[in-house]
Amino acid sequence: MARLAQTAGLTDVQQEILSTVRDFVDKEIIPVATGLEHRDEYPQQIVDGLKELGLFGLMIPEEYGGLGESLLTYALCVEEIARGWMSVSGIINTHFIVAYMLKQHGTQEQKDHFLPRMAAGDIRGAFSMSEPGLGSDVSAITSKAVKDGDEYVLNGQKMWLTNGGTSSLVAVLVRSDEGHPEGTAPHKSMTTFLIEKEPGFGEVRPGLTIPGKIDKMGYKGVDTTELIMDGLRVPADRVLGGVTGRGFYQMMDGVEVGRVNVAARGCGVAQRAFELGVQYAQQRHTFGKPIAQHQAIQFKLAEMGTKVEAAHAMMVNAARKKDSGERNDLEAGMAKYLASEYCKEVVEDAFRIHGGYGFSKEYEIERLYREAPMLLIGEGTAEIQKMIIGRRLLEEYRFQG
Repeated sequence: MARLAQTAGLTDVQQEILSTVRDFVDKEIIPVATGLEHRDEYPQQIVDGLKELGLFGLMIPEEYGGLGESLLTYALCVEEIARGWMSVSGIINTHFIVAYMLKQHGTQEQKDHFLPRMAAGDIRGAFSMSEPGLGSDVSAITSKAVKDGDEYVLNGQKMWLTNGGTSSLVAVLVRSDEGHPEGTAPHKSMTTFLIEKEPGFGEVRPGLTIPGKIDKMGYKGVDTTELIMDGLRVPADRVLGGVTGRGFYQMMDGVEVGRVNVAARGCGVAQRAFELGVQYAQQRHTFGKPIAQHQAIQFKLAEMGTKVEAAHAMMVNAARKKDSGERNDLEAGMAKYLASEYCKEVVEDAFRIHGGYGFSKEYEIERLYREAPMLLIGEGTAEIQKMIIGRRLLEEYRFQG
């Protein structure tokens, strides 16, 4: 077992789960990831394997057929999976944010209907807040739901859905003004709808179109899509929690879990980059000795290892805080910010250690170099994290003049 990124205080069950996942990553993901990524091919065999391991039900309570594990266990599994191939962790993350939101905020009927099939991996989740012109400004969304009898009619366009094509359940945030007088704060007139659909592209149910995959620099294999609602009719019992106007809070609660996940992904990718860098430095010779014996390379390895360790510690702290029932937006924001920035730096150093070969598609580091930037923008950009962190610090350290 590696020396870096160890987690103290894990139970035997947690250690067993992690060891199983690491074994799966080493045997089933790392050997095929780069080939699949270059072909932008959905990793169906890997997903089937994760389903068999029960990972789609990892955090879903046992009463619904899941494993009932903590956010920490989940984050450590994500770290292992991202070490193998970051795209696979994206397939699981969006599924879990939806399952988590259902568990925390769903009506009893919604939990009974969706969670057992989500735990089995038969229903795959995706969620959507962003829209084409908005980026991180969620309060400005224009997609709208209007009540019509026992149904709502949804119209609008959403952007950046991970699993948009392969999912069969999408949690979508839209504006719903009924019951909210003129002048209500924008975030208090938003509602999350649970939309069931067929997997695939094109018109996947009347009024709902998934146009196709967005072609991306990295983060390939997993499908990232738009979602277009044009007169989409959704029954009133598919409002998450059964009450309108709570969507923003439900989504933000889900995103705190998502931010711990993105931090975990950053940790996993950084670990893999460190492993590749430290191996290559001991194999490659210049001036009659392995480049690992040159001080310049040892300094790089020292910085890389320290960053891997620091990011892991912050990610674990953020997960444990959420598990204890405490507010963790500050810790999750810090972990996501630090882990994604350090990941980019560790990947770049590993890339430099590889020299010219880092630029070759034959070497795994080339793939990591294209994947790391996604973590700087996913689940809120680094700049958004800094805004959250800054505001929360001012709340915590308010000057008593």
